[in-house]
Amino acid sequence: MTFASTSLSRHLFRGAIGFASLVAAFALIPTVGPWSLLLLAATLLAFRGCPTCWVIGLIETVSRGRLQRDCVDGQCTLTSRPS
Repeated sequence: MTFASTSLSRHLFRGAIGFASLVAAFALIPTVGPWSLLLLAATLLAFRGCPTCWVIGLIETVSRGRLQRDCVDGQCTLTSRPS
């Protein structure tokens, strides 16, 4: 399973939506009440689960195409792909 997005800008946009809805969910509690916690559903959708999942996806998105895993005889190494 991969958490990477198709582009870095799309992934950062999802992160901005996720963090904004997370902050808004708790900031709006005094005015809207517990109904504001419904924004947490938008947070989960934007993060594809949790903030940690989003960070893992960010790392995968940035490193996509730049790292190569080679496995020989049960030994795996991670190297940079030649440019």
